[in-house]
Amino acid sequence: MGSDELIANLFRISQTEQKLKRENIQGELNANQTHYKVGAKVRETIKELGGTMPEDMLTPKKSLKELEKEKNIKKLASD
Repeated sequence: MGSDELIANLFRISQTEQKLKRENIQGELNANQTHYKVGAKVRETIKELGGTMPEDMLTPKKSLKELEKEKNIKKLASD
C-alpha cells in the first residue's frame, strides 16, 4: 500500500468516525451504510481530482513478509 492509498484510507476512516459521532448514528447496519457512503464520496473525490484510483495503483512485487524474511536471512548470514 502506497502513501496515497494509506492517506485515503485514513481520511475515510476519520471522516466516517466523525460522521457517526456527529449524527449519533446507531446500530451496525447504519454504521456500515455510513462507512460505505463516506468511502464512495472519498472515491468520487479522488476521481474528480484526477487522482489514481486505489485499484489502479502499483503493487509491490514482494510482500512485506518476503522483505522481512530476506532482511533476516541477510542479517544471519552477516553474523
